[in-house]
Amino acid sequence: MEEQLIEMGIRLAELREIKGLSQGELARKLDMTTEEYVAHEEGKRDFSFSFMFNVATILDVDVFNLLSGHSPKLSDCAVVKRGHEFFIKKEGSYDYKHLAFTFKNKKAEPFFVTSMPGEEDDKLHSHEGQEFNFVLSGVMLFKIGNMSYELTKGDSVYFNSKIPHGIKVVGDKPVKFLAVVMK
Repeated sequence: MEEQLIEMGIRLAELREIKGLSQGELARKLDMTTEEYVAHEEGKRDFSFSFMFNVATILDVDVFNLLSGHSPKLSDCAVVKRGHEFFIKKEGSYDYKHLAFTFKNKKAEPFFVTSMPGEEDDKLHSHEGQEFNFVLSGVMLFKIGNMSYELTKGDSVYFNSKIPHGIKVVGDKPVKFLAVVMK
C-alpha cells in the first residue's frame, strides 16, 4: 500500500505541474491546507475517493489515470469480465473495483465497493456531482450531512455528493455495494 501511495503522489505532482499549478493553488482548489495536500504528493497520506475524484476533475484527467498511471485503450463500449476489474485497495477504508475504466468520455464512474467491519474512515467526504449506491449485501449506516440511514440488501440511495457523506458497516459482515459517481 505504501508503494502505491508514493507512486500516486508522484503522478499527482507531475499532473499538477503539467497544469501549471503550485501545491498551494491546488490545495486551495481542493479546500485543504497546503500541508495536507503535500502529504498526498509525498505518499504520506491515503487518498479518499472524494480527493481522487476532485483532483481528477481539476487536473482534467480520468480517475483511472490518476490511480494507475496508465492511459487505457479507450472505447465506446467497456466490457469488464469478472476478475479483470481495475482493483483499488485502500488501507483502513474501502476496496474498489472500477467497472468501466476503458470507457471514453465517461459521465459516471461505476465501482463495486467492499467495506469491512471496523475499517471505516469516520471522516465524511464530499465531491462534485451526484452519486448512486445500491447495497448488494450486508448492512451499512449511510451518513449524509446530519442525517443517517440504515441500508440493507436491495436498498439504494441517490444523493448530491457535494454534501459530506460516508458509510459505516453495521454488524460483523462486509458491506458490498455498487457505487456510481456522476460528474
